[in-house]
Amino acid sequence: MSGYIMKIIVPMAGRGSRLRPHTLTVPKPLIPVAGKPIVHRLVSDIAKVLGEPITEVAFILGEPAFFGDDVVESLMELATELGAKGSIYRQDQPLGTGHAIMSAKESLSGPAVIAYADTLIRADFDLDKTADSVIWVKQVDRPEAYGVVKLNGDSEIVELVEKPKEFISDLAVIGIYYFKDVGVLKNELQHVLDNDITNGGEYQINDGIKRMMEKGMKFVPGKVDEWMDCGNKNVTVETNQRMLGFLEREGENMISNSVTLENANIIEPCYIGENVVLKNTTVGPFVSVGANTVLENSTVKNSIIQNESKIYNANLDNAMIGNYVVFNGNFESISIGDYSVLE
Repeated sequence: MSGYIMKIIVPMAGRGSRLRPHTLTVPKPLIPVAGKPIVHRLVSDIAKVLGEPITEVAFILGEPAFFGDDVVESLMELATELGAKGSIYRQDQPLGTGHAIMSAKESLSGPAVIAYADTLIRADFDLDKTADSVIWVKQVDRPEAYGVVKLNGDSEIVELVEKPKEFISDLAVIGIYYFKDVGVLKNELQHVLDNDITNGGEYQINDGIKRMMEKGMKFVPGKVDEWMDCGNKNVTVETNQRMLGFLEREGENMISNSVTLENANIIEPCYIGENVVLKNTTVGPFVSVGANTVLENSTVKNSIIQNESKIYNANLDNAMIGNYVVFNGNFESISIGDYSVLE
């Protein structure tokens, strides 16, 4: 690594259909986990563990109708917080991971981390300076459900295998990559696009990586301690639970000073945002509540409630509630999107 320049490239153009209804109005990378949007957490955590100045964060978004000005504004603020230049690119059609990366081709030069914005991690990034690329992996119980890496005797990655029918390894690719010079990947992906090399009708990052491997470039695995998915409602609630646990152990203060408590009890760890009102209510453990939300006569545990919502007479567990929701009722394991009213 050069020691003075590092980019983070963040493909996030997918709509997150498995997380509906929450992603009908908000792109999945902006769904909050422990009070902060997934993409904000991911990029901040990567910046923290890289220990290098970040010069640019390039975000690859979908169509403006869904990834609008408010999304762009929040991402540019995130880049500024990291002392980096923010760049916005659009992937005009959902044509795969390789196509998404190539949508940001003007930014593809020098050392870079590419991170897909639907996972969260806990890791120490110890970059192998001799390698052309690092691919982060996590040991999994069911490797047949993932893309996995095959290692040689020197613990170098020699092959990527998608959802192997027979056992290759139990090291799953988590969607975070480092390239000593991401321009090399750009050149190989350009070849993939020019020659219409597709898998499942899409242009994949793996086809660019395989071409780099064929040319003898050195790929090594990076290990993460924790890999948390945000693919659907249940795993997102579970990820929120785990993240709150990590943040508590790391000493982060997660309860705003502007919370109003009236005969209320908070069982930590919880994230409670600005100007939340808790009345005759017990919240926690493992609950995230967004700003300006009101909870009355309720018991909530292991759940995510976003901003500007009003919850009455509820007994919630493993629930996920969006923004501007009004909910009055006695249901338990629910998933309610933005602007819903149940009274």
